[in-house]
Amino acid sequence: MIFGGFLEHMGRCVYEGVYEPASRHADEHGCRRDVLDALGDLGFTVMRYPGGNFASGYHWRDGVGPIEARPTVRELAWQSIEPNYFGTHEFLGLCDRMGWEPMMAVNLGTGTPEEARDWVEYCNAPVGTREADRRAGNGRVEPWDVGLWCLGNEMDGPWQLGHVPARDYAIRAQQTAKLIKDVDPRIRTVACGSSSPEMPTFGAWDYEVLDHLGRAADFVSLHRYVDDNANDLPRFLASGVSIDRQIESIDAVCRAVQAKHRTRHRAYLCFDEWNVWYKNMEMNGAGQHAPHLIEEVYDLADALVVAQFLLSFVRHCDVVKIANLAQVVNVIAPVLTRGDDLLVQSIHHAIRMIADRRTGTALRCAVDGPADALGRTTRAHQVDAAAILDVDALHLFAVNRSPDLDAPIEWNVPGHALGSVRSAEILTGAGPRTANTWEAPDVIRAETWSGVSVGDSTARFALPPLSFAAISLSVPNAA
Repeated sequence: MIFGGFLEHMGRCVYEGVYEPASRHADEHGCRRDVLDALGDLGFTVMRYPGGNFASGYHWRDGVGPIEARPTVRELAWQSIEPNYFGTHEFLGLCDRMGWEPMMAVNLGTGTPEEARDWVEYCNAPVGTREADRRAGNGRVEPWDVGLWCLGNEMDGPWQLGHVPARDYAIRAQQTAKLIKDVDPRIRTVACGSSSPEMPTFGAWDYEVLDHLGRAADFVSLHRYVDDNANDLPRFLASGVSIDRQIESIDAVCRAVQAKHRTRHRAYLCFDEWNVWYKNMEMNGAGQHAPHLIEEVYDLADALVVAQFLLSFVRHCDVVKIANLAQVVNVIAPVLTRGDDLLVQSIHHAIRMIADRRTGTALRCAVDGPADALGRTTRAHQVDAAAILDVDALHLFAVNRSPDLDAPIEWNVPGHALGSVRSAEILTGAGPRTANTWEAPDVIRAETWSGVSVGDSTARFALPPLSFAAISLSVPNAA
């Protein structure tokens, strides 16, 4: 589930994104087939909804029942107008059709534990009680059995509706977890962790929350948006190092809480918001419906950093169990819409290259080669790498972070005879800021690559500057 996505009622992610009944691409449910096809290529496994900051002001009953009877409300997180045309039934129906596991975020900002309890009953309980009967009356008799529920969003952030100190949030989250697990004991919960490693709450908030929740928390959330605001390309291209460090820091917190409680139970990591984001910071909807908010244009450098996020998740999949790209359409997203047109961005290709090769067991990779210092305590290798061993194949992934140096790579796999190259792709371009545009939509895209040679237990290839390669090799008797 590290190949997850995030669908928030922000900007044009829902409206003019996945849902646009007036589009010529709309299906019988009002969803855009072209958008869903592009998202289908990424193989999302789990989808978080309805926010994000939006969740802290969202009351789920506004989004059920006849569409024409749903209220239009002023949404405060993004200062937008929300008509509630798309709600619980529309989202969970979309998940059913796309094969996504839904991951719902309850409102612990302006909402109550009881409101969250009622939403779980609405989604998961058999008919015969108030909220389950309400669901049946709205056209869905069988429960959806939603198994993943987030206990609020970024509650350590002063920007959040209902922001409270860690102790207050922990009490509210524990009360909510108790109620919703009493409704459905199968539920797994995601507690709000600190919302960024730059926050003064980082680590300490996570410890206090997990210490109080104990077994009530199955996961703790991590969020991360990386940027190149300093206009320091080498440091930006080494973002994977800081992602590793963030994961390992919060994993240490989880283990410390487990040790204190002397229990087998530990919270695992849910990296449920991540992406590159810094060019478009417009977050005020100015009272509009579906305003254009944070519609980032992604370039080659951004794609190489996005690849590093996923490679870090692969390397740490023993503790990172869920991850959600934020977001999936228009809002800092792999695809953009303009009217009935659609643009596939550079990051889409990087994600798809890994998603196509994600089955198997993650291997530990040791990189030996040139490295640059990023301050006193951090070094970044020129190459970032990960590997997955499948039943009869070995999937190799490598990013050359250097803007100007080739990376001759010799990949050794002791004890395994490597067979032929099944497939190999490379993502590169004319320069770090090269991007796909509406006028030139295929400037950055993955290309079939013939630069890999194999002999015995070694694969060799040379990565050009600013490139990402994904390679699948046959491995006889790998199992």
